[in-house]
Amino acid sequence: MSSTSLPSQEVITLVDSVEGYCGRLSYAHGDTLTLHTSARCATYNVTIERWGAARAMVWQVEHVAGAHFPAPPNASASGCHWPDALNVAVSPEWQSGFYLITMTPDNGTPSSHAGFVVRASTQRGRTLLVVATNTYNAYNAWGGRSLYTGGTDVSFRRPFPRGLLCRDDVERDDRKARPTRWGEQPEVDGAVFQSWRHAHGYPPSVGSTGWFSFERRFVEWAEQAGHRFDYAISTDLADDPSVLDGYDLVLSVGHDEYWSTPQRNALERYVAAGGNVASFSGNTMFWHVRLEDGGDTMVCHKYGAHETDPVRDQHPDMITGMWADRQVGRPEWLLLGAGSAYGLYSRFGQATPRGSGAFTVYRHDHWLFDGTGLRYGDELGADDGIVGYETVGCRLDLDEYQLPVARGGDGTPAEIEVVAWTPASNINFGEYPASASSDAQADLPAIADRVFGGLDDASLAKARYGNAVMLVCRPFPEGGEVVTIGTTDWVFGLTDPAVCQVTDNVLRRFAGH
Repeated sequence: MSSTSLPSQEVITLVDSVEGYCGRLSYAHGDTLTLHTSARCATYNVTIERWGAARAMVWQVEHVAGAHFPAPPNASASGCHWPDALNVAVSPEWQSGFYLITMTPDNGTPSSHAGFVVRASTQRGRTLLVVATNTYNAYNAWGGRSLYTGGTDVSFRRPFPRGLLCRDDVERDDRKARPTRWGEQPEVDGAVFQSWRHAHGYPPSVGSTGWFSFERRFVEWAEQAGHRFDYAISTDLADDPSVLDGYDLVLSVGHDEYWSTPQRNALERYVAAGGNVASFSGNTMFWHVRLEDGGDTMVCHKYGAHETDPVRDQHPDMITGMWADRQVGRPEWLLLGAGSAYGLYSRFGQATPRGSGAFTVYRHDHWLFDGTGLRYGDELGADDGIVGYETVGCRLDLDEYQLPVARGGDGTPAEIEVVAWTPASNINFGEYPASASSDAQADLPAIADRVFGGLDDASLAKARYGNAVMLVCRPFPEGGEVVTIGTTDWVFGLTDPAVCQVTDNVLRRFAGH
């Protein structure tokens, strides 16, 4: 998302009896995991669980002595620098995956959580899931500011706030684009979400990012269905592009919004060499970020990058603004076939507030829909509201058969098939729901100005109206294919047989699961 603001009084800093973070968010077998904590309790217990189809404990320790350390000034930008409380060898027996650390005080106060990924050994599978940890970090306001509350530098070396990694599951109230049921009015202003998250002491970002909302849902479904993945995180692609080597398919799920240049370069090299990508994500690759301090800090100046980023004069194309910003000149649709400048929100505030929440099927005979029984004009995912709250779209025309085709002329891949779409839009000040304060710059004028050339009526109209798409493209003539299913909330539909079948079709086509 691109304009949520968290009031300063809601900054979450040392609210639980024990809080902690991992020295890194990604480890290989044989590495030593470090857990850095600050505790206001005498002792606490720690468990580590792999979270796949279910949670399986792999390590535990009881009665760790607590030691309190304050949150340093500006911890959100500079990190906490707490000493390590525990050192744990990452066993070769730990399967690649996401691992949840639970810290439970002995005094009976609530638990808190940290998390990390274990990468694969040399014996790799066929599919790699890249957990969107850059986006987790962007929304994290722990210790000061996030990229949504006036910050430009955010540190990976601090705790995640409540709810991003683990919380009690609820049916709909924790969603930014809450689906309606029979007889209900659409929840346009976000009041239900606000009420729910205030009651639990969660920050606004709890519905925008995090393992629990997005990747967790995908992984639970996939492993129960017999699919197996290896795992990496956003910065792994920047640190070592060879992490992609040998895979038939790379997956992006949920809300994969923030990408560095080395990370994107690695993925494009992979696709150009024949690798395939499936993006079940909305607002994907929207912001260009820079990694500094040896990878500990992520920098993004967002809408003001052309004026405030220190690199703006010597390296104007490296400003940390939108990838589609005319100064950066590398829009995400060059790779994905779609981007958020052509449709960012669905059923969020005044962005298609009463939209169907579904993709309308056009090319029902495409392999993506094999086995679904869907026909032309059918809705996919309406009951679960799979389209929302953030999306990606492309410029569309209709061919002689009244089927959607990409208009092109903007760098969109020449080889592209649009199989389903639904309206989405960008929005202005005063049009955001209560769950998103809009004292930061609104998306509509920013996209009009930085992508479409100005704030005149024509540019604003181009930025206003858009869509969310499902498409398959080939960005490089001799390279692999990219499947873009442009919505954050696809994963909420993985109880719908048709949504499950489409997802299964992708996994089986490219990786033979």
